[in-house]
Amino acid sequence: GEDVKPFTPEKAKELVMALQQPAVFCNMVGDWPALHWNAEYLSAVLDGKTIQFRLGLKTMDLVPQFETRCSYVKATLKEFLAWSCGQPSCLSGPFSCYEYSKYWAYADYKYIARIFEDKPDFFQDIRWSDFGFPGRSGKESTLWIGTEGANTPCHLDSYGCNLVLQVQGRKRWHLFPPGDTSFLYPTRIPYEESSVFSKVNVANPDLKCFPEFRNATAHVVTLSPGQVLLVPRHWWHYVESIDPITVSINSWIELDADHEARVEEAITRTLVCAIKSAEDPRDGDLWLNPTEVEATSHEINLQYLNKAVSAYFKCQKASVSDQACSSSTGAEQRTGTSCKRRRREVGCEPEGCRLQPHELGFSTERLQKIPFGPHLIQVLPQSQETSSMDAVVLESDSRDLLQENKGGHFGKLHCTRKQVVTSDDCEKPAHQMHSDSSSHASQAALSTNDLLDCLVNPHVINVVARLLLERTRV
Repeated sequence: GEDVKPFTPEKAKELVMALQQPAVFCNMVGDWPALHWNAEYLSAVLDGKTIQFRLGLKTMDLVPQFETRCSYVKATLKEFLAWSCGQPSCLSGPFSCYEYSKYWAYADYKYIARIFEDKPDFFQDIRWSDFGFPGRSGKESTLWIGTEGANTPCHLDSYGCNLVLQVQGRKRWHLFPPGDTSFLYPTRIPYEESSVFSKVNVANPDLKCFPEFRNATAHVVTLSPGQVLLVPRHWWHYVESIDPITVSINSWIELDADHEARVEEAITRTLVCAIKSAEDPRDGDLWLNPTEVEATSHEINLQYLNKAVSAYFKCQKASVSDQACSSSTGAEQRTGTSCKRRRREVGCEPEGCRLQPHELGFSTERLQKIPFGPHLIQVLPQSQETSSMDAVVLESDSRDLLQENKGGHFGKLHCTRKQVVTSDDCEKPAHQMHSDSSSHASQAALSTNDLLDCLVNPHVINVVARLLLERTRV
């Protein structure tokens, strides 16, 4: 019947854990109440609750529009919707300094557990159990609401893989495989634990400054309401809203490899904080992402590093004795929340091990032939895209959905995206104060950021982490 999903939860989980390239799941969420979560519905449910919006310029620059270059306001969804429609009431509201024709707005990375803390019943509107994760709901998910042009700079996530549900409007995803990392000129400035940014504005690349980007292979897909995108581990992605209002929901799935990634992130934090804190603060380099309010001390960073190493070996030992992650339900209960950006707290106990493919009861051989088709669409390299591919992705789900929607762990443990100071200066938004090393590429003198780009390059940090773990093992 119509209620039968194309994949059982067990099969969906196998696919999520086995896929090494992005793919779109179709016809898997038709009965999810969360499909009704368009902006108008959420505005009524939240009933005047204010959330923070990030505002960026719609003009296309050669430099990525990092979060340190944006302005921020706190507003209700009702005020946001009125501004996006050009209503006169916005002339005196929180968006009054920002012309809709010039700016986009993005309520990004909003933890549903926090937004709906007084309405826990809403957590059940999101059913990741259909993908084989029985303990996971809206409580372990984040919400994204934006206008046309709202975007996330190209980056890779250090932890987990990502499942993204599109609810309203469409978003275009530009994805690049982990092997393209050197072509994307990775940087840790702005610094944020768990995110490695690209210096390249992939939507408008400066090939003069970043010639190797020509060798990168983009996988591009337009995600429509009712579809779920899988972003595998360490895939780079740049995301842009292409409809007037977009709403999406995502959840990061923890992986066993996250334990080594936390060691790498601890090393990176120690180096970045030590070197950047030594600079003259009057230089005005906004090196901390708004999610990281202050640089942590060297002592705290070393404690975090030691805890990350201990957690890694604890997981290794448990894995050998076949005691790690004894059941998927237990693993879900232990992880609690799946947010990528989590505030680190010294003194926290590390989480249990994450799921590994061999623990799921299937072999690589069984999944060599992935069942791509109308219910699972692979995101092809751009050069291999067929003209019909986007049409398949856009039309594979029910057209009714389009009509209906018209109009951590031991790392950053707390699901709290730290608030940045709201800019009240209409004449000088935050993005005008940005200092980015790529804009000074013509200078002969090497900067601190140039040094850091080499020291904390993902490949270098991986080698350092392995040497450090070997030293600890001995």
